[in-house]
Amino acid sequence: MELWNWIMDLLPFEWAGHGFMRSALLAVLVIAPLFGLLSTMVVESRMSFFSDALGHSAFTGIAIGTILGLVEPMWCAVAFAVVFALLFTYVRRHTQMASDTIIGVFSSTAVALGIFIATLDGGSFTKFNALLIGDILSVETGKIGLLACILLLMAVLWVGSFNHLMLSAVHPALADSRGIRVFWQEALFCAAVAVVVTVSMTWVGLLVINSMLVLPGAAGRNVARNLRQYHLCAIVGTLVCGVAGLMTSYYLGSSTGACITLYLAFYFALTLPFQRRRS
Repeated sequence: MELWNWIMDLLPFEWAGHGFMRSALLAVLVIAPLFGLLSTMVVESRMSFFSDALGHSAFTGIAIGTILGLVEPMWCAVAFAVVFALLFTYVRRHTQMASDTIIGVFSSTAVALGIFIATLDGGSFTKFNALLIGDILSVETGKIGLLACILLLMAVLWVGSFNHLMLSAVHPALADSRGIRVFWQEALFCAAVAVVVTVSMTWVGLLVINSMLVLPGAAGRNVARNLRQYHLCAIVGTLVCGVAGLMTSYYLGSSTGACITLYLAFYFALTLPFQRRRS
């Protein structure tokens, strides 16, 4: 953090003097590539609402951790979300139901269970309202380090398994015929999404976190001609929109997650004409 603070000291902007803005900007620079990478696979796998379901499961994990009196209920949420993702993958692979149907079943069950646990013995749901909107300005230095480690692991996963992941998503039968363990590839990807969504939800907000995993990939797909451009457009677009959203929220006093999402939606709108031209 000393190097980062030194870099911030060089910037001639008023906001750079605030410790919470320095941490928030660093968090955005770490979170954006994570969501940019994952969004490409989410779009290609046609699992756009999967992250929304994971958010519901993570909320349930937070509620369970709070009831148990854990100092850091986020770890309970991570564990619950990973189990949720693995169960989803198992049911998806071993039944004939469509993915959107399975997502709907799991999502509604998770959110109902979370509300049930949160309101036991007359408990109030309002203490969890902060999870819905998120607050990246409250991010802690230790959590940024955790996100950086997750980003590093995701980069290793992408380098080592991306081709298998993509083939398993686009053509499972062909992947299986080539000896690729489709179930474990999907389980690995779903678990990765579960961890990223759960760790990030307190800063991004459950109401908009799904858009962070859909809009970058959807926009990148409109303009990219190959996989390299696809990833580059998704990651760079998320970075630019993330920084712009953070600055906008600082000067206007609005939700950072919502501002980032609106910029991503504008980015998607800008790419639509290119998609039509190519089709």
